[in-house]
Amino acid sequence: MQRSKMRGASSGRKTAGPQQRNLDPAPPGRWEGRSSENPPSGSVRKTRKNKQKTPGNGDGGSTSEAPRPLRALRKKRAQADPTVENKEALNNSVEVKVNIPDELKPWLVEDSDLVTRKKQLFQLPAKKNIDAILEEYANYKKSQANVDNMKYAVDDVVAGIKEYFNVLLGTQLLYKFERPQYAEILMAHPNALMTQVYGAPHLLRLFVKIGATLAYMSLDERSLALSLGYLHDFLQYLAKNAASLFTTSDYKVASAEYHLKAL
Repeated sequence: MQRSKMRGASSGRKTAGPQQRNLDPAPPGRWEGRSSENPPSGSVRKTRKNKQKTPGNGDGGSTSEAPRPLRALRKKRAQADPTVENKEALNNSVEVKVNIPDELKPWLVEDSDLVTRKKQLFQLPAKKNIDAILEEYANYKKSQANVDNMKYAVDDVVAGIKEYFNVLLGTQLLYKFERPQYAEILMAHPNALMTQVYGAPHLLRLFVKIGATLAYMSLDERSLALSLGYLHDFLQYLAKNAASLFTTSDYKVASAEYHLKAL
């Protein structure tokens, strides 16, 4: 009943919409050789739905310690329930948008078309799994760093991305047609993390969905900008290496037997 009222309000009577604010990216500067307070810049739009903050807002940033990238996000992951029914938590949430590089957007379209229209499946386990992609990224960044803070930062970024993917894959990152395949993977690899099985296309989907998850976390703007700046840097790495990470040859047409399972 409340949902119908909300729809009616939006279509008829004018209501005060959410205030839109541009959340400035983390301070620009060289990603290599700088502390975790100066990550690469990332473009993020933040819409605050209510000025009142939820309890525990201070966890994201400390005046006595430089925020580690994604540390606050990992701490608060358990609170990021997209199905939360608490109205106050919903009203106090912020809308976070992660900008996907233009070079990767066509692949998101291609990936969707291959699975939903052409009924093809990304072959699992992936030839290069997500753990391997993240390890290569970390090694690349560390090879350009000249201070320990860089190693400290990139390790946290990689750990945060892994954790989010493993948590969100089954509920947020799969098309309906892929669910029987996911069930088969869970049976065949019961003790494996999904970052050890899935590859680049599903990893890219994470960055489309992760903003909605972050919306339910009480992070201060500085911590959010820092973390999203690092995520944006990783997306740029994916874009730079897109030719080797994304290919239609990794997909195969599903069998007739599989189609029956997916009905």
